[in-house]
Amino acid sequence: MNIHPTAIISPKAKLADNVSIGPFSIISDNVNIGADTKIGAHCVIEGNTTIGKNCEIFTGAVVGSRPQDLKFKGEKVFLEIGNNNIIREYCTLNPGTGEGAKTTVGDDNLLMAYSHVAHDCRVGNGCVLANNSTLAGHVTIEDKAVIGGIVAIHQFVRIGSLAIIGGCSKVVQDIPPFSTCDGHPARVYGLNLIGLRRKGISHEAIKKIDQAFKLIFNSGLSAKHALERVEKEIEKTEEIIYLVNFVKSSERGLTRSCR
Repeated sequence: MNIHPTAIISPKAKLADNVSIGPFSIISDNVNIGADTKIGAHCVIEGNTTIGKNCEIFTGAVVGSRPQDLKFKGEKVFLEIGNNNIIREYCTLNPGTGEGAKTTVGDDNLLMAYSHVAHDCRVGNGCVLANNSTLAGHVTIEDKAVIGGIVAIHQFVRIGSLAIIGGCSKVVQDIPPFSTCDGHPARVYGLNLIGLRRKGISHEAIKKIDQAFKLIFNSGLSAKHALERVEKEIEKTEEIIYLVNFVKSSERGLTRSCR
């Protein structure tokens, strides 16, 4: 281990092999840090926080501090961060609210400077949160979504897999998977073609997603009738099944088309 002499580390914290702790950082009780993870200078890691292997946390990040929720009364809550995550300068990540509640961040994510992940959020794998992006409580970000800079996401909103949201957007309803969204409030502009191609989705599968999008967002049909036509007219590929289930299970309602 490489621990700077000015760092303050609780004897109750658990540090695996090859952990690096920078100057003036504080590691509190009940923190568990995986092998090869690097903590920069002036970081604070506290609460019931678990950080996986090979993560890198940069200067000034505050990870695991009590949730910013007036309902919180000191219950035992958790923050779990997976492997290979990059958490840049001055990010803040809070645990859940309510006894046993948990905030989770998966693997291979990039959280750029000043990003905030609030209580009870769920961030999947391979996501990007650009500078100053803000997740309110109970937000779900599914795999490989990209959140632009200075984006604010309302509580309980879901962001579908491979969606991309333009900078400075205001997100108040669920963002469908595979979409490109932007605006104040955010609106659906079309497919995230670059993301779909990078994921290795075939040209034929992308055409089917495009057909489904036209029915759901641009046909003028109600969501119910649009989904009925999607299920009747378009082959049930893995992507189409996921898209249909996402729309059906939306509780906050789906972000509308810019058209």
